[in-house]
Amino acid sequence: MKSLFLLDPSIVFLNHGSFGACPAKVLESCQWWQREMERNPVEFLARRSAALLADSRKALAAHLGADPEHLVYLSNATHAVNTVARSLPLRPGDEILTTDHEYGACDGTWQFVCRHTGARYIPIEIPLPFKAAEFTERIWAGVTSRTRILYLSHVTSTTALTLPIAEVCHRARNEGILTVIDGAHGPGYIDLNLDELGADFYIGNCHKWLCAPKGAGFLHARPEHHHQLDATVVSWGYLDDPGSETYAGSSLLERRLQWQGTRDLAAFLAVPAAIEFQARHHWDQVRKDCHALAAETLHRISALTDLEPVCEDSDFSQMVVVPVPPMAPDLLKQTLFERYRIEIPVTAHKDRLFVRLSIQAYNTREDADALVEALREIYRLK
Repeated sequence: MKSLFLLDPSIVFLNHGSFGACPAKVLESCQWWQREMERNPVEFLARRSAALLADSRKALAAHLGADPEHLVYLSNATHAVNTVARSLPLRPGDEILTTDHEYGACDGTWQFVCRHTGARYIPIEIPLPFKAAEFTERIWAGVTSRTRILYLSHVTSTTALTLPIAEVCHRARNEGILTVIDGAHGPGYIDLNLDELGADFYIGNCHKWLCAPKGAGFLHARPEHHHQLDATVVSWGYLDDPGSETYAGSSLLERRLQWQGTRDLAAFLAVPAAIEFQARHHWDQVRKDCHALAAETLHRISALTDLEPVCEDSDFSQMVVVPVPPMAPDLLKQTLFERYRIEIPVTAHKDRLFVRLSIQAYNTREDADALVEALREIYRLK
């Protein structure tokens, strides 16, 4: 699999979770669309783009178990979180309930919204080691009569936990509480059926575990919420009559969110190529093999450090945090890269330090061995 990607062979790349990595064939599709646009930019953007994007959304929706009319492409998950957070009507005293494991940029989004609306952003502690069976009740213990929104990651960034959100989504719907699920790591990482999951809003990246080009994310919204969503950039789709041009799209969701000025649509249009690439290479089995290597590597390092894992093997897929002894995080990350040529993030939660290990199709046992041996030397472990 390594030969199918464009990664620098001198680097042990164990950080797929941050920005992903795009296979060469998928990148070729993206570049083909860029060249196709430049053959006649007016025709491509003004007359063809809406239909092309609709076809791409159909492929993505089929992969995600969703109706394509409820999906719209955006540049990334943070963009989509901003779109939702800044659209929903919040009043002073309203509460957005979340966890203490959320992605910092999106914490910042909600805090910004709260400063401008008087709402409150309330994190619920989810202690480590993680107990999946206790998750729903821990969240629900924080629900009050003022709770309007539950904002939860499907897969947490710092701690790489796959949260059991389905029960929370169903319970919240019964209670009239909106659910906004940050699935930045979801597509290609978890088997998804968005219609069955039932979240009011589900946000995802295609450039991470789905291996699409950078700049391909999406927002899925239940149809009763489409009218509430406003773009971060107001453009032609907000006019009652956008004119003869067809790029704005046909549905309200498309018209408001899809067209936000001149931009490169190639990453969106290459998403079907990424889906096809994974299907051709039997990705269900690839994920199982990657999970097995990630779990094995976690337990090898835990045996060296005597530090227990923060979750069960069933609570992660291809990405897991590996507890390591205390050290300045920047120094550890720098040492791993500069001395050992290992690209891997170092994360922290509360007073615990981790290396966040990603295992993707291109990773080998030799890559895992390199990390184990590097940590053994750095910490002088036997």
